[in-house]
Amino acid sequence: MTAVNEITEPAALSSAPPGRTPAWWGMVLFVATEATLFACLLASYFYLRFLTSAEWPPSGIKQPELVKPLVMTALLLSSSGWIAWADWAIRHDRQRLLRIMLVLTLLSGGAFLGVQASEYATKLAEFTWTTNAYGSLFYVITGFHGTHVVTGLVMVGFTLVAALAGKFGGAHHERVRIVSFYWHFVDGVWLAILFSIYLSPHL
Repeated sequence: MTAVNEITEPAALSSAPPGRTPAWWGMVLFVATEATLFACLLASYFYLRFLTSAEWPPSGIKQPELVKPLVMTALLLSSSGWIAWADWAIRHDRQRLLRIMLVLTLLSGGAFLGVQASEYATKLAEFTWTTNAYGSLFYVITGFHGTHVVTGLVMVGFTLVAALAGKFGGAHHERVRIVSFYWHFVDGVWLAILFSIYLSPHL
């Protein structure tokens, strides 16, 4: 009986081997779900593209320009580096560096959305989501991704507020790790979109 009590004591429970928390697995399941949705959208894009024998994009719509998408890619890839650095910083209990990297992540992500808004302003003068199937898929896929960037920025913003309040440390940084994981997912999806929507029509 004494052995059982020793095992169930709070001190014994708190010293259990570390592992992935429910919050981590919740984010993994969320990312898996969202990845499936993006895969379905991109599969629909390629299905319609190869189903039609006409030119792609359809007549009346120019080939996707690459300057802005490549700028957006550079911004997101750099933001992925910033947040990875933030994760490294807090693991080594470097609070100031964590805050700086989170700010840079916010700035890069915000700049991405600014360039995307600029691209939309140009595209909407050429075609809308009701013009044809290509237009619908273009705006749904890129817009859906944009909402994920916004969601990620909200997460990073709340993480920055917590960091400024001193909520993290070398042994308490799970939220940073989870937010970093989500942000890398958003960046990875963008690379798939870049190839599918912007680069593949030029091949």
